[in-house]
Amino acid sequence: MPPAHTGAPVIPGASPLSFPAPEPRPEPHSPGRPGYRRMSLALFAAGLATFALLYSTQALLPAVSAGFGVTAGQASWTVSAATGALALFVLPLSALSERFGRTRMMTWSMVIAVGLGLLVPFAPNLEWLIVLRAVQGAAIAGIPASAMAYLAEEVKPKALVGAIGLFVAGNSIGGMSGRIVTGWAAQAWGWRAGLLTVGLMSLACAVAFLVLLPRARFFRPASLNPRAVGRTVAGHLRDPLLLRLYGIGALFMTVFGAVYTVVGFRLVDEFSLGQGVVGSVFLVYLVGTVSSAAAGRLVARAGRRGALYLAVTTTALGLLLSLADSLAAILAGLVLITAGFFAGHAVASAAVSRTAKTGRAQASALYQSAYYLGSSAGGTLGALAYHASGWAATVGIALLAVLGVVSITLYGSHAARTERRPMAAAAAR
Repeated sequence: MPPAHTGAPVIPGASPLSFPAPEPRPEPHSPGRPGYRRMSLALFAAGLATFALLYSTQALLPAVSAGFGVTAGQASWTVSAATGALALFVLPLSALSERFGRTRMMTWSMVIAVGLGLLVPFAPNLEWLIVLRAVQGAAIAGIPASAMAYLAEEVKPKALVGAIGLFVAGNSIGGMSGRIVTGWAAQAWGWRAGLLTVGLMSLACAVAFLVLLPRARFFRPASLNPRAVGRTVAGHLRDPLLLRLYGIGALFMTVFGAVYTVVGFRLVDEFSLGQGVVGSVFLVYLVGTVSSAAAGRLVARAGRRGALYLAVTTTALGLLLSLADSLAAILAGLVLITAGFFAGHAVASAAVSRTAKTGRAQASALYQSAYYLGSSAGGTLGALAYHASGWAATVGIALLAVLGVVSITLYGSHAARTERRPMAAAAAR
């Protein structure tokens, strides 16, 4: 008697009851795997290009000021316009990344920003330079929030702080190398040649990014419904923890923007250093590379708030040390400020990605918006304060921002203890 037909498909060369092996489910990237290494290198290159382009005029501000015959405050707008435009456009571009994909958004943003980077050196006057820098900042806005959302979706949760730390480390290397390259190129051939050199360096980074970045495996397109996006954003803005993290990011960046926008003027005015030497001062960014990459281990040992307290204390000590008239003390102060800032930024940005359960791109975008608004405010206020009353006034602005970070973190600690008491009482019953 022939066997009963089961209805299962018969595969040639196989038993009548066998089925095709199911496709293995992809696993999130984790350290030690080839995909994680490629992803880390790609986003490191993206972070490097982002900071190199975004702050390409910062080390050149004394030369730009002299070249166009304008004040420090006016020249600082070549930085503030870029960071301000980024802050304004990061949220809408993050919404587009929810619909069209993280990798596509990062790719187009990179291509446009690099293309503008090759045009910026040929700006005929300060007004055109500021306009091109603003458009460039808007283009760059598609990278940071999309990158953090991409990491939150593609990386194992335990490895997320480390992965974001590597992206932030790319920021620090980009900020350092961009300023050093522009400084020495400007000293040899003028500030326009310095900007062109950064554009070419960023072009190489963009090519590496496009070649190395693994495709997104866990992205699911969302509806591009303005009302839905508005509800998501409103939900994030009602979350007390996210609001505290946004405030911390903005205030940390206020410190950093004020210090690094103005320090070049001080080194030229008080110590008569050349443009190349001023650019080389940004080698202290290497400290930021180390501190941001180590942020994951710091959080594991001290907790998020403990890591933030350590970061803000380090930053405050650096600011106070920079008040000395000694060049060695100023450099030591910059080392502490840089280490504290990058550690605090890595901790806060990773906490945003872990806190948001939905609409991660919008959550990261709001953090980036606050962060770069802080940069614009710090750069502009720091330059105005320096022009009016010198370096001590700039440090005063930065210390007020540090006090704000301390206040927010202390409030968060108090709120956490308050929330735990009812839970402990309920558990005791």
